Amino acid sequence: MRVTGGQVERTSRPSMPGVLWALLFGNFVIGTGVMLVPATLNELSSSLQVSVATAGQLISASAVVMCIGAPLFAAVVAGWDRRRLLAVSLLWFGALHLLCTLVATFEALLPLRMLAVIAPAIFTPQAASCVGLLVPAALRGRAITFVFLGWSLASVVGMPLGAFVGGMLGWRSAFAALGLLSLASACWIWRAMPDGIRPAPLTLADWRETLRSRALMLCIAVTVLSSAGQFVLFSYFAPYYRQSIAVTALQLSLLFVWFGASGFVGNMLMSRHIERIGAHRAVMIAIGCMALSLLVWPLGTNIFLAALVAVPWALGCFSSNSAQQARLVGIAPALASGSIALNSSAMYAGQALGAASGGALIARSQMNSLHWAGFALLLLAMAVSAWAASYRTSHRAATMQ
Repeated sequence: MRVTGGQVERTSRPSMPGVLWALLFGNFVIGTGVMLVPATLNELSSSLQVSVATAGQLISASAVVMCIGAPLFAAVVAGWDRRRLLAVSLLWFGALHLLCTLVATFEALLPLRMLAVIAPAIFTPQAASCVGLLVPAALRGRAITFVFLGWSLASVVGMPLGAFVGGMLGWRSAFAALGLLSLASACWIWRAMPDGIRPAPLTLADWRETLRSRALMLCIAVTVLSSAGQFVLFSYFAPYYRQSIAVTALQLSLLFVWFGASGFVGNMLMSRHIERIGAHRAVMIAIGCMALSLLVWPLGTNIFLAALVAVPWALGCFSSNSAQQARLVGIAPALASGSIALNSSAMYAGQALGAASGGALIARSQMNSLHWAGFALLLLAMAVSAWAASYRTSHRAATMQ
């Protein structure tokens, strides 16, 4: 296989399946790493002798780095060869997490974790941007969906395993395992990716037009609010379940498996039906499902009821983001690269806002109020989503007159 002018020339049998599997595994490692702190929050708090609210700062600080980093690094690394960029980002991710295992204080861990999550800010969006140069145009949508299954698998497999390893062997063992997986993934990317993959960068005019679109910015606001509404509570699942229903490490990992599997099902259902119901309606349904879970959250008084109550949330969790991306593309197809990059940043911004808000409530001994704060934010997200839809409808009618 050779690359000429940014396009792949296939001289014999294409090695694309290997490339896509390598990118999928890379997203699995990245997704697992992003969710590893919520999965091991109890162990981090106990080992580092800090409160749960303080340990939660690892989530909010990392989310701020990813929020700012995703569009910033998209501009900085625009002309870089993707084989080297993706492999180096995974090496960075692995090395920093291995280094994290050597520290003994929260103050030392926080900056290392913030440095480590530079890798997710680079890997996931840049992996998506290069898929179009690795497969024929007819297979592009399917290939991107396939590569992003890594994040779904991280929620089904990676996060529960992280919670189990952290609960049984300590958070350092979970971080070390992630570090080794990252190094293995970097090697796979290096072997599977061809040289010379350099997607076209976004122009300044593209970014300017994206930021000036009120319809797009309202949709981005929906992502911020819905992500914040989730992460008020999701960031603190581990200490919440320990306090409310006294779960063990195994039970917590099983709850994460259940949540992730339900989320995977929700995403598949969304992919199948979004064209029929429309992206706007799909977003409202997904956020409404999450709000329903938070409304009835106090009913989860044992592990079985907790799992049942979480199902609507899980069904809407991943599917809402998929529907949001489809909505953004539908509003302005030519600006999709910029709007989806901003949507990723908005998701991380919401994580930071939600984790910080949840930590503040926990610091005031209001752990049992987390779901009400999340519920209020999700209702606000639904209101802004309706505003975005009505604005787009009225704007389209005005332009047709």
